[in-house]
Amino acid sequence: MRFLFSPLFFLISILSSFCFFHVVPVHSQCLEDQKILLLQMKDNFVFNPSMSTKLVAWNPSTDCCLWHGVSCNKIGQVIGLDISLEEISDGLQNSTGLFGLRYLQRLNLAWNRFDSIQIPGEFHHLTSLTYLNLSNAGFVGQIPIEVSRMTRLVTLDLSTLFPGFESLKLENPNLKTLVQNLKELRELYLDSVNISAPGRFFPDKIFQVPTLQNLDLSNNELLKGNLPQFPQRGSFRRITLSYTNFSGPMPDSIGNLGMLSRIDLSNCNFSGHLPSTITNLTEIGYLDFSSNNLTGLVPLFSMSKKLTYIDLSRNDLSGSLSSMHFEGLNDLVYMNLGYNSLNGSIPPALFALPSLQILQLSNNQFGGEVNESSSTSSSQLHTLDLSSNLLEGPIPEFFFELRKLNVLVLSSNFFNGTVQMENFQNLQNLTRLELACNRLSINASSSSTSSPFPQLTRLSLASCKLQRFPDLRNQSKMSFLDLSDNQIKGEIPYWIWEVGNGSLSHLNLSYNLLQHLQKPYKIPSLTILDIHSNQLQGDLPIPPPSAIFIDYSGNNFNNSIPADIGNILSVASFFSLSNNSLTGAIPESLCNATSYLQLLDLSNNSLSGTIPNCLLSSQNLGVLNLGRNNLSGAIPNTFSSSCGLRTLDLRRNNLSGQIPGSLVNCKLLEVVTVGNNYIEDIFPCMLKNSSSLRVLVLRSNRFNGDIRCHPAANNSWQNLQIIDIAFNNFSGYLYPKCFLSWRGMMLDNDAQLEHNHLKFKYLNLNNFYYQDTVTVTIKGLELELVKILTVFTSIDFSCNNFEGEIPETVGDLSSLYILNLSHNALTGPIPKSIGNLTQLGSLDLSKNQLTGVIPQELTSLTFLSFLNLSYNRLFGMIPLGSQFQTFEAASYEGNLGLCGFPLDVSCNKIPPTSFEDRLYNSKTKINWDYVSAALGYTVGFGITVWVLWFAL
Repeated sequence: MRFLFSPLFFLISILSSFCFFHVVPVHSQCLEDQKILLLQMKDNFVFNPSMSTKLVAWNPSTDCCLWHGVSCNKIGQVIGLDISLEEISDGLQNSTGLFGLRYLQRLNLAWNRFDSIQIPGEFHHLTSLTYLNLSNAGFVGQIPIEVSRMTRLVTLDLSTLFPGFESLKLENPNLKTLVQNLKELRELYLDSVNISAPGRFFPDKIFQVPTLQNLDLSNNELLKGNLPQFPQRGSFRRITLSYTNFSGPMPDSIGNLGMLSRIDLSNCNFSGHLPSTITNLTEIGYLDFSSNNLTGLVPLFSMSKKLTYIDLSRNDLSGSLSSMHFEGLNDLVYMNLGYNSLNGSIPPALFALPSLQILQLSNNQFGGEVNESSSTSSSQLHTLDLSSNLLEGPIPEFFFELRKLNVLVLSSNFFNGTVQMENFQNLQNLTRLELACNRLSINASSSSTSSPFPQLTRLSLASCKLQRFPDLRNQSKMSFLDLSDNQIKGEIPYWIWEVGNGSLSHLNLSYNLLQHLQKPYKIPSLTILDIHSNQLQGDLPIPPPSAIFIDYSGNNFNNSIPADIGNILSVASFFSLSNNSLTGAIPESLCNATSYLQLLDLSNNSLSGTIPNCLLSSQNLGVLNLGRNNLSGAIPNTFSSSCGLRTLDLRRNNLSGQIPGSLVNCKLLEVVTVGNNYIEDIFPCMLKNSSSLRVLVLRSNRFNGDIRCHPAANNSWQNLQIIDIAFNNFSGYLYPKCFLSWRGMMLDNDAQLEHNHLKFKYLNLNNFYYQDTVTVTIKGLELELVKILTVFTSIDFSCNNFEGEIPETVGDLSSLYILNLSHNALTGPIPKSIGNLTQLGSLDLSKNQLTGVIPQELTSLTFLSFLNLSYNRLFGMIPLGSQFQTFEAASYEGNLGLCGFPLDVSCNKIPPTSFEDRLYNSKTKINWDYVSAALGYTVGFGITVWVLWFAL
């Protein structure tokens, strides 16, 4: 079966089935026994007469050889039967009429509705059958072994285009058994048939069957295997293994398949270089190796003058292209080399290929200017995608002369210069234009009346320095419009909502300087509405009920949220009103929107009142951010038993009470932030076994008691990477076992190489993500991390009442970046094991009662850019080391026994009596409430740059 997901292909498949069964009419009378068998078969079948075009027209009084779908030989025997697309749903198992047609050579039952029944074994009674097509007929279960006894089969098609929950499978017998007796087999189509045997690889000898020409095993993700060594003068014409788990390198012997015209190995796991012998495939017309792990250079495509289709996209191919790659490919229609690592300039010869219609080179590293070929006047190009490269210079003038161009995508490059919108008026076939994220200045003020602007369906001019809205009032087909990140001021014109005559579904006007919505306006049936980060004022615009994504954040909207807003958001997945000036209560109606709502962000407003109980009972909500408001009362104890929350942000409100026990139902939690409230509770040990929790912020509340959880387990807090419990009333000891299970703060070499961010994907069909944020304290200053690196780790236990020694096990947290234990009552020495924290950038142990010397091991902390050991009872010489030489005296002040650089106290001037005696016998009283001097700019600059650099 030829596997293409398109209505056109479906139609072609249907038509081809009729063509395949076409037999030149023979003037012979149908034999009576053949007619009886056919009518018997028809009576057995259950089918819908209104959908039938063949069976319903069979007239017993006419010659059966003239019936639609029936073919006879010269003596009136039925040799061909095509009853595909007849909506037959039952009656095959007991069809003695069908299985009695012993002269039958060709049978097509494709595209019927034998829902959830197995293929009858009686097919083997049709001993003359050479062609059997049961594709897309609804059969399920094991393919019977009787099929392997149909030794005259030349073509066997058991494929399924749209497999359901059940599918056909080959287990017993397996594929090897099925085909071992089919000595005449030339075409085998098993796409979407489950032919994976547990624990076994695909029997690669199938590729060496001497008669086999067409093989399709696609759409079987569990099927594993490797390509074998192909024999000399291999017989294959077509090989399709797409969407399987075939892997390994492509053998050099693939060049032995000199008759190969089509090969599709897309969406597999093949790796290594493309063999040079691929140039031997002189008959190849269709080549698709996309979405694999192939590396190395692109082969010379001039191997085959018959190539019409090349797709090597989504690999890791490298190197440059030259005109020799495409020499003589006069029939090439489609080329996709996108999503690789190709570099150099784009050969002008590509644009001169006489038949090329689709050229996709996006997401590579092509650079320089795009040069014109001398033969582009007759170009057939209708799709040109050069996005996400390093191309520069002005947009080539010859692009505006490609009269058949339908799609032009140049976004995310370095094209520069000023472009007049009227330049595109020559491209009257253009429906998609994307110029976003270059260095272009688009001038939308001038327009020519010589010819109308083409009717676009998609226009993206983000980051194009637009200063006004382009005139799109005559655009009647537009469905996608992105004018974000420009310099458009003033009002959103009322006519923008009428663009597309109701077909507009995506509108992005974010990151402009817009202030008002021109009235009267009526927002159409948009799916995506993004107007965030403007200066819009007044009441909230009512979103359309069809909207899935609504972002009004970062504006100056005021007043209250409409009371019935939740009744309107019937299908919304994302709704953000953050960073506005909204007041009043959170409407209860928002609970009516939680059937589909995955993200609700009302943060950084002036909302008051309590959190609606029903809001936390949602099963679908993944992100709830109500932080930075004036909400009061307790957090409702209404988290659903099927809670899907990943992020809960309630920081900087006036919330009181306790952490609700039902929060333990949220098994997917990654971020919990309730800092800066009035919560009075003990440490939330009920979350200790949450394997997904990465961020826990309880700072500035009224938490109290011990932080030790009973019983202690090896998997407690295992993925925690940021914990901030500062400014509470926690007390007790820091137990050594507390840190042993915090694997999220232990060095993982692989993780250190991947600077990913915590993010929540809220629209699976699009690349829409919500970035979590967290506030961390560095150098005594609060810093907001807009993106939380999965390798960023921090412990802040400052400003509590912890006592006892700092456990040596803190040194096991080898990926820790910030450690703040200041303003407690900790005693004993500084653990030497802190010297093992090779990633540590900030260490604050100030305002404790630590004693002893500063461990020499701390000088090995080469990333340390902030150190505060002030106001303890440390003594001895400050260690010398490259990093320690950069810290100022403020890092050590308040320790009467310390000496050496950068302090003014020389170690030679201290009597050779005990430093400790001198410290404790001194009549000088340390003022433990002393506030240290402002931190130096130089010391803090390094850590700030590190955090911000990796947050980009």
